[in-house]
Amino acid sequence: MATSAPVRASRSLKIPTRLDRRYLPVVGTFVVLALMLIVGGTRYENFLTPAVVSNLFINNAHLIVLAVGMTFVILTGGIDLSVGSVLALSTVVTAALLQAGLPPAVVIPLAVGAGTVIGLAHGVMVQYFQVQPFVATLAGMFLARGLCFLIAPESIAIDNPAFGELASWVQIFGGWRMSSGVLIALVVVGLGFLVLHFTRFGRTVYAIGGGEQSALLMGLPVARTKVLAYVVSGTCAGLGGLLFAMYSRSGYSLTGVAMELDAIAAVVIGGTLLTGGTGFVLGSVLGVLVLGLIQTIITFEGTLSSWWTKIVIGVLLLVFVALQRILTLRRT
Repeated sequence: MATSAPVRASRSLKIPTRLDRRYLPVVGTFVVLALMLIVGGTRYENFLTPAVVSNLFINNAHLIVLAVGMTFVILTGGIDLSVGSVLALSTVVTAALLQAGLPPAVVIPLAVGAGTVIGLAHGVMVQYFQVQPFVATLAGMFLARGLCFLIAPESIAIDNPAFGELASWVQIFGGWRMSSGVLIALVVVGLGFLVLHFTRFGRTVYAIGGGEQSALLMGLPVARTKVLAYVVSGTCAGLGGLLFAMYSRSGYSLTGVAMELDAIAAVVIGGTLLTGGTGFVLGSVLGVLVLGLIQTIITFEGTLSSWWTKIVIGVLLLVFVALQRILTLRRT
């Protein structure tokens, strides 16, 4: 009788004996990132210095924000091909309005709001007009890119002093640098994590990706949640454009060409299933860091063409998609 008490206690606590398969792709991403850091640190001098790691975040702050928004959409089983064009539109709106003399306090909400409006239009088309997400967001991509050239056929430099102070803010902690763009990106990551894992909206996003009909039968607000997922993606794209404008100090119509593919690649490498229902915001951030680290290693190598970045990303995508497929088959 005495020996059965620990058994009952362990059963009541439900102590996991092995890692949940849902976390395996994220663990794989973390292992790849760690191996890249180890190889880079042993092969190249000054690779693991605070300046290099800080620049990894500074150079990819806008892509981190894009990946957070894309995670919401892919978790529902959708896709958003417009985020690169919406990012460009946000940079152009920011530069054009600042050049017109409007203060940053007015320009920033308008630039981010442009992405929100386009995301809302995508959500309405997908949910209420039953347009395929690929087609709806492809139309949004062409619309946003066309508006860019309509507003600013040429690049617009940003010379507003107040915006320049906001963009140039950098805090140094013993060699580590924290820019305003990185700080905003980390706040977005934290908010995305909290919303997905600790709110009804986040649980509904996962439920829709797991099975939309089942979510409807459970009485979940499927229509509202799908629309809001695209609103989140559009808003993140608008905010990503603002961060890119702070980074480049300009607005340009050709900014962000094919950046939507980078965001999708980061999300998939980070462990989010393209079919929806499984994925994590923090995994998407790891995916962005992997993409940025590939570029950093090629830069340190010096003798390799920049096209090797695309080749390595393609190989990683195939590996992670195959891993996801294997895990899905084992689960079913």
